[in-house]
Amino acid sequence: MRPHRALVAGAAAICVLALTLFVGWWQKDGPSARQEPGQRPDSLTAMAFRLIDHEGQNVGPETLIGQPSLVFFGFTFCPDVCPTTLSDISDWLDALGEDADRLNVVFITVDPERDTTEAMAEYVGYFHPVIRGWTGAPEKIAEAASGFRVRYEKVAPDGGDYTMNHTASVFLFNANGRFVSTVDYHEPREFAVPKIRRAMQE
Repeated sequence: MRPHRALVAGAAAICVLALTLFVGWWQKDGPSARQEPGQRPDSLTAMAFRLIDHEGQNVGPETLIGQPSLVFFGFTFCPDVCPTTLSDISDWLDALGEDADRLNVVFITVDPERDTTEAMAEYVGYFHPVIRGWTGAPEKIAEAASGFRVRYEKVAPDGGDYTMNHTASVFLFNANGRFVSTVDYHEPREFAVPKIRRAMQE
């Protein structure tokens, strides 16, 4: 009887933990998630920045209207967060299969001083072919970051080259340009992919 009771108690504890995690996800990132208005990105239709993609084409928020979008800010000299996130995004796109072609996926630099169109083209070439790289003048990058509520800053350690601190979330928008949710850094694939599908269904 004792082993049976221990097994039942263990199973009950696992169920309670799973339910707690699910409720937390539902409230934080799921359909009932709430975000403070001042922290939410603007809708794409309310933005007006102008940038250049890695093929030299003029782009802006209107480029993203009409299809669901994933947007991530980073830089090509990033040692870990950016390549990890872009690898994760590539993995999510692989999981979506042919549906990945229905998405706009954009990587916007926060380091335009070094991230030219050529540098962006080379960098995004290491990841999923759907991913586009956007760059532009520093003031245009700042304008775009403001609309997305992205923070970034140059950090120059003594005796070394500079790096960039920046917001590490991936922003999800529906086809009409409305902000849907974020995917956090290192968020598990089993949570990220359903969020993307939800954005695609809206």
